[in-house]
Amino acid sequence: MTMWVFGYGSLLWNPGFTPAETALGCLQGYHRSFCMRSIHHRGTEAEPGLVLALDEADQAACHGLALRVRVGQEAEVLDYLRERELVSSAYLEKCLSVGLSDGRLVEAVTYVIDPDHVQYCGGLPMEEQAQIIASAVGGRGANSDYLYNTATHLTELGIKDTDLDWLAERVRGLGA
Repeated sequence: MTMWVFGYGSLLWNPGFTPAETALGCLQGYHRSFCMRSIHHRGTEAEPGLVLALDEADQAACHGLALRVRVGQEAEVLDYLRERELVSSAYLEKCLSVGLSDGRLVEAVTYVIDPDHVQYCGGLPMEEQAQIIASAVGGRGANSDYLYNTATHLTELGIKDTDLDWLAERVRGLGA
């Protein structure tokens, strides 16, 4: 069976594996949001950062990148993704339908936020998000770098995300 992975944040610019194919895709029922406190990669337990997650919402849609895993590498990629994405159990691993830009519908491994997890922080005001992102640093570097890399790659893919664009401009304005 063909394995796909849906990328909407750091998987866009750092998938950690070489996909056999990439395609623009859209996931219905979720939106990309800085709704997860990062205590490992982009912040610490003492000073959490924020990372993107897919937050479930009616009428929502998230545009991102579907990555097809090379045949024979499925188990290796899944092990890698689980180690990377499930480090604190704030994400739930789901297999969800993603509509590709060429009309295909694929089932993709997708990491969505667990709204009952302690790290969930959906609905933070945009200014508060900007303040946190501007100052947080974790094991994988500055929270602002994560934001800038994601915003840049979305733009390169032709995906418009007005919230991320606003946050990137605001965080730069805060000197990060």
